[in-house]
Amino acid sequence: MHKIRKSFMAAAVLVGSCIAPVAALNSFGQELIDAEGNVVSDNAAKPPQSKGGGFYEIVFGSGIVGTILWFALFGDGALAIYFSIDSAILIKPERLMPKKLIDNVQAAMAEGDVVKAMQTCEQNPSAMSSIVMAAFQHIEEGFEAIQEAVTAASDLEQEKIQQRLNWISVCGNLGPSLGLLGTVQGMILTFQALASGGAGDASALANSIGQALWTTAGGLIVSIPSITVFYSLRNKANRLILRMTAVTMELLNGLRNVSVDEGAAEETPA
Repeated sequence: MHKIRKSFMAAAVLVGSCIAPVAALNSFGQELIDAEGNVVSDNAAKPPQSKGGGFYEIVFGSGIVGTILWFALFGDGALAIYFSIDSAILIKPERLMPKKLIDNVQAAMAEGDVVKAMQTCEQNPSAMSSIVMAAFQHIEEGFEAIQEAVTAASDLEQEKIQQRLNWISVCGNLGPSLGLLGTVQGMILTFQALASGGAGDASALANSIGQALWTTAGGLIVSIPSITVFYSLRNKANRLILRMTAVTMELLNGLRNVSVDEGAAEETPA
């Protein structure tokens, strides 16, 4: 059921990310049609083709390469939204360090029952349980070894979360690159029109330049929120990792007096 809900969420995000920019850009473009400053509504007469400015012309009037770049921008924005939602659901205290797990492990450690604490971790898989289990695996090596195991396990969990977050950063960095590529492609078309004797049609040249600049705007619209979400979630994840490490050491504080039998450690099988 969780995977089904996730699939429906991804589909909804994809549809919304495609429809919302279309409606917004189309509305904005139509308001720029009237050179006298009058806003042209959807019920008004169709503007002359030479003035253009509608979203359809912006996307499909920039050639095959420009159209492909626009769909790449839509896809990039949809993926950025999906990974942002997925990471926001993952990076929550109740997901990374469930209160039930902490309470049960704390109760087991108060009783001195390490086996029960390990069973609790196995029954409640999470980032916190992985860190605690890593500590229990070195319980016979002394408290210093336990501290090193907790630190290593915390770094590993932080890296796992960071790998999920990096996809948001990738989408954010791709947006301006795709937008810049679309702008370059649009300017190439503009100069080709100038070279072929189209300098007299100022309206057509302005329309071509506008199409080129719209791709840059689209890339920035994808990039700015993506980068903001990435750093926000990354900082939140780092705070939770530090909190999990501190809580783990507090739970294992009763093992501080554990001593290692050096004779048993040095003993080798015959």
